[in-house]
Amino acid sequence: MNLIWLEDFVALAATGNFSRAAEDRHSSQPAFSRRIRALEEWVGADLFDRSSQPARLTEVGEWFADIAQDLIARVARVPGEAKKVAEAGSDTLRIASTHALSFTFLPRWLRSLESHTTLGPVQLISDVLQRCEALMLQSKVQFVLSHAHPQARGALDSEPYRSARIGEDLLIAVSVPDERGKARHRLVRAGSTAVPVLQYTEESGLGRILRAVIGPRLESVPVQAVFTAHLASVLRTMALDGRGLAWLPSTLVEEDLAQGRLVISASEDWNVPLEIRLYRDRDLLGNAANAFWRLAVGGEWNSTTPR
Repeated sequence: MNLIWLEDFVALAATGNFSRAAEDRHSSQPAFSRRIRALEEWVGADLFDRSSQPARLTEVGEWFADIAQDLIARVARVPGEAKKVAEAGSDTLRIASTHALSFTFLPRWLRSLESHTTLGPVQLISDVLQRCEALMLQSKVQFVLSHAHPQARGALDSEPYRSARIGEDLLIAVSVPDERGKARHRLVRAGSTAVPVLQYTEESGLGRILRAVIGPRLESVPVQAVFTAHLASVLRTMALDGRGLAWLPSTLVEEDLAQGRLVISASEDWNVPLEIRLYRDRDLLGNAANAFWRLAVGGEWNSTTPR
């Protein structure tokens, strides 16, 4: 059995169209069809009902779908897990953090930890939440640092992963001020001119939280999305340029607010309280990683019980 066959199977199961799935897999249709047939011969049963258009999974195909996804995920984890075993005696900590926290919370937090102990080398990967989660799922990092909210649970908010609340933040709607010092772009009730809004993409963890917590309410307010980006830092720059209203972490804009470069542009009931959470890999290997987790969770700066 070839791993490529499993990936072909998943592509065809998603579309039911041999031509489109072959194109998605950058393969000719005859070669793609041969690989699907080879997988069916290996399994010992038809996985697709070719008499219908689009092709449908057979009963065996439905059963095999979860197995294929699990096998692909297991194979993807092998390099990371091998690296974990090889680095069990290493002092290096591998952390993935969302961009916003990499620039604001993380440096101060690490300094607070270092006031209690000496940390070894830290290998940091800064990315959007979706990619940070993928790195953890593939066992390529030991920890993920991100914003979180109970209404927007992600891939790491369930077993076998664990997490601890190590800080808090607040998403607030901000805009540049007008000549009177009031918000140039202010969120108001229905019936007014549409307010330009700067939005997060689907890959953004902050975007995931905003859509879950205030998305339904926002539909009743006249707004117009004028710009979309992965990063809070990019939306901050666009907000400072006067392009629209943006929900940004208070840790990112506290100096802008203090200096009057940005002002609050919505009432407090539009604020979204955030947790800052440290997620850990299912099986921490090595003294350095385990010691770091105990310090992060049990330090006097953190009284939250890990979940």
